[in-house]
Amino acid sequence: MVFSPPVRVWLLPDAVLLAVLAAWGGIRYPHLPERIPKHIGVGGVDAWTDRSIGSAFVLVFVYAGVTVLMVGCAELVLRTTPRDELPPAKTAPFAASWATSSLLNRPASRASALRIARALLLLDTCVGVSFLAGCGMLWRATPDPGVPAWLFVAMTVPLVAGTALTIAAAVSDRKQ
Repeated sequence: MVFSPPVRVWLLPDAVLLAVLAAWGGIRYPHLPERIPKHIGVGGVDAWTDRSIGSAFVLVFVYAGVTVLMVGCAELVLRTTPRDELPPAKTAPFAASWATSSLLNRPASRASALRIARALLLLDTCVGVSFLAGCGMLWRATPDPGVPAWLFVAMTVPLVAGTALTIAAAVSDRKQ
């Protein structure tokens, strides 16, 4: 098995979102104007670029990379031996020193590791939802420099929510 069972289940929304973004981009690409937004600033689109696969699908490629990174982190968290499973100091003094080291951040328990891994994959889903809003802006049929006011909120709220949930999972782990 490539992924552990908890990661496979929680990876499903990310995989679906990535497939939706890729399919939507594939459908929209032939209808895009020759110049598409490259950067969106406070006053709207302030930089343009020629349409290409790379420029049109940049958010899809970045999301795929973020997904690989988050899945890797979730797998590593699940494969780390939690603090409550380390041998006692009497039987393995070297392992006990690693358990108390501030340089190594182990999950407190298997349940905590699972909670942190789920939070990371949920954060990845929130990144995908944020990029979905960005793709809606990027893949417009007309080269309009105006940006709707809701775009900032639509891209920021999922990122803040996913980050807050991930921090909450990590903080609750440290309290154990």
